[in-house]
Amino acid sequence: MSFQQGLSGLNASSKSLDVIGNNVANASTYGAKSSRAEFADLYANAIGGSGGVGIGVTVEKVSQQFSQGNITTTDNSLDLAIKGDGFFEVKDTNGQTLYTRNGQFEKDKEGYLVNPQGQQLMGYPADTTGVIQPGAAKPLQLPTAGINPKPTSRITLEMNLDASKGTTTPASGTIDFADATTYNNASSITAYDAKGQEVALTYYVQKSGTDAWNIYVTANGTSVATNAAGDPAPVTSMTFPANGSAPTSPTAPVSFDIPASTNAVGAVTVPMTGVKLDLGGVTQYGSIFGVTSGVQDGYAPGQLASIAIDPSGVIMASYSNGQSKPAGQIEMASFRNPQGLQPLGGNAWERTYASGDPVVGVPGSGNLGALKSGALEESNVDLTGELVNMMTAQRVYQANSQTIKTQDSIMQTLVNLR
Repeated sequence: MSFQQGLSGLNASSKSLDVIGNNVANASTYGAKSSRAEFADLYANAIGGSGGVGIGVTVEKVSQQFSQGNITTTDNSLDLAIKGDGFFEVKDTNGQTLYTRNGQFEKDKEGYLVNPQGQQLMGYPADTTGVIQPGAAKPLQLPTAGINPKPTSRITLEMNLDASKGTTTPASGTIDFADATTYNNASSITAYDAKGQEVALTYYVQKSGTDAWNIYVTANGTSVATNAAGDPAPVTSMTFPANGSAPTSPTAPVSFDIPASTNAVGAVTVPMTGVKLDLGGVTQYGSIFGVTSGVQDGYAPGQLASIAIDPSGVIMASYSNGQSKPAGQIEMASFRNPQGLQPLGGNAWERTYASGDPVVGVPGSGNLGALKSGALEESNVDLTGELVNMMTAQRVYQANSQTIKTQDSIMQTLVNLR
């Protein structure tokens, strides 16, 4: 026995307590991963000899444990938790790409998604139409402006026309929108012009003969089509087969123009040309008139109302006009040997030769985990286990100190020999 064995045991136990203390300190750190001290024995061997003598212990490695931490929910939609393998990619102020499991993100003054360290979250941005642009990852910047209006270009109607109704065509062959006896039914839909102003469209159905109907349309109370005499004219006439199913005419959407006019709030709408009216879903059965669907593709301008992130990392921006479109998609990275990553502090790691190059992709693809918005991954530190390990390390430290004390007693005996 020598002092070396006991001294190496004290050093190893002290380092083990350092690791345990760091684990305990980060038990409440989101995205933190526990570590463990891995020991190796030391031997002194003679060249060509055998039966080496143990000379102590060393801490061979401090190994990180990348097991899944518990998921806890929050009230912040920009908080993100990874369920499974993978890391968020973030870029620091020096342009270096780092990796983290801590999903505490927020918007900075320029709309970039950043963590508490100011590092920018990486991903694939979307263009102005909401199409995500794949390729090299870039810092994700959320939209701060609103969404531009879109003028109505297509209207799709699904309804049933009552086959039992009689014809209502006046003798003059025209229609009087103020006289309900000159048409069978009417319904309305709101369209939008190029400025995003509402255009109140009303369509009137008028039975003109057996299995034949006229469709009139008014915009803000004015007929969009007129005849040579200046009277309202139908935008199309419809005919049906004897069984009342899909119309035999028209078989394709019909076009009509909406002229400029004064709407209810006094603004002048922008002329709208070539608006398509799709009547392919209209039927003529022996039941009451009923509209089952009326859809148009325009919308008013809107301001950004909220941000949501789905499990695949797509960032969806929702606007006050009811529209939504992708603003980007988060990229994640995985490593063949995550224990080879170099911890840097601030919940971040950097890649090393031992970790290998990152394999990148979107959440939920390959071996990458899915994301949960409004949640964070807790530290995977088992506090109870760490307290037990602390007591064990303390006992080992005490035992090693006893070997030094015993060696000192032996040395004292030898010194006192005369």
